[in-house]
Amino acid sequence: MKMKIGVAGYSGPINQPPVSDIKDLCEELGTAIAREGHILVNGGRDGVMELVSKAAARAGGHVVGILPFEDKGNEYLSLAISTGLDFQMRSFIMLKNVDVLIAVGGEIGTAIEILGAYAYAIPIILMRGSGGWTDRIVDVLIDRRFLDNRRKVEVFQAWTVEEAMGIISGRPWEVTSKW
Repeated sequence: MKMKIGVAGYSGPINQPPVSDIKDLCEELGTAIAREGHILVNGGRDGVMELVSKAAARAGGHVVGILPFEDKGNEYLSLAISTGLDFQMRSFIMLKNVDVLIAVGGEIGTAIEILGAYAYAIPIILMRGSGGWTDRIVDVLIDRRFLDNRRKVEVFQAWTVEEAMGIISGRPWEVTSKW
């Protein structure tokens, strides 16, 4: 089954740390999402969003950017949706339109998207070793899988893109979740 895969992560210049430190990971992720025939959905701007969008577009994939304010987005979007909303509010629109969220590094915006996805019972895959909130949030997981005692949906951890795509193709949340 083809899915709408959300990717959240660091914003900022793609040629400066921390984004430049995970460039290869982002490009591999965008390429894999496109090659599997999934639709990539993200915030449509710079940083991780730009790198995964560029890779997915070059691999022939479809890329949807859910944009804050009147931002025009990066040049790799197949569809740019201007929300007129601030960064946090547009994130919730993005989350309502994905089947799974992959987190790559990230600061407070990514943390909000991880928590929002959990609140909406959207499965989350943390790309470990990518830094930021993606790695920090692991320290608060209950049984290394849940963000609270309600156990709404599992938070998965992947160390490679291949592992993340394996989680998606196996869709273990369809077996383990209660939604």
